[in-house]
Amino acid sequence: MALLVTGTPAAGETPSGLTDAPAYSSRLDRAQPQDEAFVSAGQQCSEAPRDLPIHQFTDHGELGIELDRIERISDGRVDVEQAGRSNRGREIWSARVGTGPKAVLLTSEIHGNEKTGTDAILDLLHWVGTSESPKAKRWRENLTIVAIPKMNPDGAELDRRGNDMSWQEVVARYPQLRGSEPAWNYYTRSLQGDDYSQRPGFDTNRDYNPDLSYVPKAEDFPGSSAETGWYITPESKVVRDVYRGLATEFGEVDTYVDLHHQGACYVMPDDPEEFVTLSISGKFVDDPAGTPGYEKYADDYDLDYSKRLNVAVYNALQGAANNRPLFGNVTLYPQDINLPGTGLGSFALNGSGTVLFEVRGQTQTLGQKYRAVLTRSVYIGLDGMLSAVASGRVEQLDPAAYDAIPPRGPNIGSADARSRSEERVQVLED
Repeated sequence: MALLVTGTPAAGETPSGLTDAPAYSSRLDRAQPQDEAFVSAGQQCSEAPRDLPIHQFTDHGELGIELDRIERISDGRVDVEQAGRSNRGREIWSARVGTGPKAVLLTSEIHGNEKTGTDAILDLLHWVGTSESPKAKRWRENLTIVAIPKMNPDGAELDRRGNDMSWQEVVARYPQLRGSEPAWNYYTRSLQGDDYSQRPGFDTNRDYNPDLSYVPKAEDFPGSSAETGWYITPESKVVRDVYRGLATEFGEVDTYVDLHHQGACYVMPDDPEEFVTLSISGKFVDDPAGTPGYEKYADDYDLDYSKRLNVAVYNALQGAANNRPLFGNVTLYPQDINLPGTGLGSFALNGSGTVLFEVRGQTQTLGQKYRAVLTRSVYIGLDGMLSAVASGRVEQLDPAAYDAIPPRGPNIGSADARSRSEERVQVLED
């Protein structure tokens, strides 16, 4: 993790000490010799899964140690609790900091091979919990930030997308599902280089439902990507319960942010010679006012607010690009999706402003390569958004600026990798 790791720098990064710098360090904002290799799409790029090193990322044991350290040195500002347990019994922790009236929920590693968000959250918690700067004080006074880093610890320990849970375990917990077909997001085959046949699991990011009190019903299975989920996995239920508790306490959850990764080989739309650093989005569901069965969510749904939040992220990264241009390679994630079974879709329907981060390259395509700069890019975006919410400036941003963010360009990975990716698009789109 950024605060603890020492030793050999990741491939593609220089031994300058910056690979060990925490994500809040402005030292990471200086252009580096390896930046040209990072952005250059002239090099060969493949989405084919590989067994790459990931030891510099934070594992589950290190996460517990680091959260304990942050809580201890924050003098009570950061409160860490066990929010629940994963299907295999691993702790799922939440960390809370700030006493402000606006609740912000951050989650990471819902897919266990998408890891930079966890390290960015840890560094953010450390900074806001210990800093005496006017900005940190403003955050603590105006925001209540609750983070659930590594919310899918079983998948994270296996370094794979899905959790570790069989359909038989689901039926044992929900006998009313006996005889139903398994959920459509149940993995029992090979995916992204991982064989789920012996250790099946679910894409927990399809297990949410905007009805926060929903109980699984046999007639709702197997479902589809365009339908809601069921809260059958312990991991999604933990996040739902934290969200529901915050909504009860504050009246609403002002903002929900989910930190993900995407393919390694997407390029900028106006410059196909440069790779995308990350994509962002605030739109995950069709307008509920015109969607049969979802009209009851229309009064709470606020797409313009989600757009403003994303504009704050985008502006912060464009500002950082003045010193390190690769931070400016930000695009809009595809907008033609309707995913009410995701956390972002379900919580948006419940009135939260929503932000998706899609960082370049999952572990099977980049491993820990460029870990430090990618984690810093997430941190910069979060910093810009949280500052805008804490100060109230987010309300002054123009949602139309969201629509002007450049769309994500094509994936230039090898032809066979692209073909495999297209076959999986309905399953893998975040």
